[in-house]
Amino acid sequence: MFEFFCGTSLIHSTRHGTSSQIIEQPKENLFALESIRLLAAATADRPALLSPPITWNRKMNETIADVVVVGLGAFGSATAFQLAKRGLKVIGIDRFAPPHDRGSSHGNTRITRLAAGEGEAYIPFIKRSHEIWRALEAQTGRTLYHRTGGLVIGARDSATHHHAKPDFLQQTIANARQFGIEHEVLTAADMSKRYPQFRLRGDELAYFEPDAGVLIPEACIETQIELARASGASIRFNEPVIDIKEQGDGVIVRTALGKYAAARVVVTAGAWIPGMAGGKMAEHLRVMRQTLHWFATTDPSLYSPARCPIFIWMHGNGDHDYMYGFPMIDGQPGVKVATEQYEAACTPDDFDRHVGADESRAMFDAHVAGRLAAVTSTTVHAAACLYTVSTDSGFVIDRYRDMKNVKVVSACSGHGFKNSAGFGERLALWAAGHDDDTLDRFQVSRLDAYQPGMSSSTSRAS
Repeated sequence: MFEFFCGTSLIHSTRHGTSSQIIEQPKENLFALESIRLLAAATADRPALLSPPITWNRKMNETIADVVVVGLGAFGSATAFQLAKRGLKVIGIDRFAPPHDRGSSHGNTRITRLAAGEGEAYIPFIKRSHEIWRALEAQTGRTLYHRTGGLVIGARDSATHHHAKPDFLQQTIANARQFGIEHEVLTAADMSKRYPQFRLRGDELAYFEPDAGVLIPEACIETQIELARASGASIRFNEPVIDIKEQGDGVIVRTALGKYAAARVVVTAGAWIPGMAGGKMAEHLRVMRQTLHWFATTDPSLYSPARCPIFIWMHGNGDHDYMYGFPMIDGQPGVKVATEQYEAACTPDDFDRHVGADESRAMFDAHVAGRLAAVTSTTVHAAACLYTVSTDSGFVIDRYRDMKNVKVVSACSGHGFKNSAGFGERLALWAAGHDDDTLDRFQVSRLDAYQPGMSSSTSRAS
């Protein structure tokens, strides 16, 4: 038996017949339409927040713009692009030259999936992100998103703990139903017939989403930075930020190379945020080194994009009993898989970017062996990246050091990239002067009372 959800119809199918139950769901992405309307209203026929062009104030020895974006990874590049294309005067600053391999947005591929088991609050942003990726592809001719389909696999009769959610698989299914996301629920027998590359115990259940797939993170970031620059943004690479301070009704950003004045600032500095923001951000955010592994296969056809979806596989009850992986889509001669660790914290300036052979072997023995057919223990590539993990594994978006005109964004905990384009659009709304409560659920104060197993505000849609 399997369950299939498409559009507004929930269909239960068995070998002997089919019954259907109609569940009405709105087909339009009202969140996206509202974002577009508000951003257009915030930027149409308005005077510049500070000054029409990006200008140099000789007397104050500073460059003036409407908005400064600090950090140009997934969320920063999206925010800068959304602001610049609507005519705001934007300065984007990064301590490196993105896309780079020093933070959280590299490694050739990232998973995207609509029915986020992490919480309902993210789904409108992910849906909007998919629309933006497709629009960017149409505009540039580049491929940013591969629709491969995606599986979330767990035990049929017990809870599957993942990303601080006690029953991640069932929450994913429930969110898909609530938001009208096309999906199927597959038994182990269904999966074995359709996906012979997965060696199952027989007690598994899986959620399959046809619109899940693979994002190319470096291409997404590079494209949005290039388009921001083409729309007039000033992009400053290899320029560490030293200080951010309020001055009157504006903000001054001081870097190793200069000073910048703006009406508003968005800080999307990834793993550097706990050290920059301090206070509750430092208390509730930890930086974790993660490793990515590509293993050789004796049958590459099993892992071609046409035959293999992205997968998230919780093969036990704890956060450690888990791996995720990709079809062979990134040009590497191996299957990319990874897990997550939450014990050993690090800092972004001194983490070990080398992945040892012992680490790859441990990954293979604990997660891959006996589960992925025709995948060998031979490592063809490995890389390290960073997660910035919050106490409840949710995003944190709040005032930076309690400055009303500076927003800090730690969109993190291992599920950020798929949200980035939609959040970038919403952050652009805020930076353009449209204040609403859309992002309030992500405030850091919610974490003060959080205990494991609690339902977080980021789990619920408003």
